[in-house]
Amino acid sequence: MILLTGATGFVGRAVLTQLIQQPRLTVRTYGRRAPIGLPNNLAHIVGELGAGVDYASVLQSINVVIHCAAQAHIGINSIDRQVEFNHINRDGTLKLARQAIDSGVKRFVFISSIGVNGSYNQQQPFKYDDVAAPWDTYTQSKYSAEIGLRHLAKETGLEVVIIRPPLVYGANAPGNFGKLTQAVRDGRWLPFGAINNQRSFVALDNLVDLIITCVNHPHAANKTFLVSDDEDISTTQLLEMMTRAAGKSPRLLPVPMSWLRLAGKLTGKQAVIERLCGNLQVDIVHTKAILGWQPPISVEEGIKRCFIEDNEGC
Repeated sequence: MILLTGATGFVGRAVLTQLIQQPRLTVRTYGRRAPIGLPNNLAHIVGELGAGVDYASVLQSINVVIHCAAQAHIGINSIDRQVEFNHINRDGTLKLARQAIDSGVKRFVFISSIGVNGSYNQQQPFKYDDVAAPWDTYTQSKYSAEIGLRHLAKETGLEVVIIRPPLVYGANAPGNFGKLTQAVRDGRWLPFGAINNQRSFVALDNLVDLIITCVNHPHAANKTFLVSDDEDISTTQLLEMMTRAAGKSPRLLPVPMSWLRLAGKLTGKQAVIERLCGNLQVDIVHTKAILGWQPPISVEEGIKRCFIEDNEGC
């Protein structure tokens, strides 16, 4: 049996959808609320994440944990962001893993972040064995959880699988991608027509396929995997694909990158500009070689599915 946390989140919902289509797998979900449309034959247990939580009853009869739940955003009025991120992403994760060991769980699949490798300004593609360089409080909390999980694996024999995705896109995606999708749908002019960066993205379907591959693949144990669509494109190319998928003509103004950075500085949006326009490439040669895995769909197909699914009301 598989325990899935974060099943109401963007990634977790998609993982659950695929898991329940696997006839040989049984699933239990855990989180603050039950996923909408959960089949009657699947159980959901309501609960929080944190170091003070007792997960023993949640973990009964579980063989594999897929841990998608995380604290990704904290309000601007937070007194200590690091403490709050660590409470969920580090301490909650490690408490769940320790009790998983006590309950006889064999494998723990942890969804981390490519931000553990470094910031958006790197010049070379990130690799699975790079020296970690988490760049903010969120990625630091994820890296701390990775360190703790690796220690537990060495001490106890728990099989730990760590997956570090870059920006995940799909229908109804949150964050910057969701905002871009809405802007394209509305036919707005965007100042990103002259961006010559290189970015790795991962379609939600590709990430989910890798996660499920790692549930029982014999070579996945105690490995760290980077994931992407294996096609690097510029922000300009991304937006051109999005507008075509939406059935519209591109409305992209060729604003120089230097002007965008200046505008970001003046408006306090430097981080947003770098996320959209900086370089972030991911090398997945190791992932493909170890698992014999290939992304099932292309970037173009992934972008098309964003708009097709959205138009169908998903």
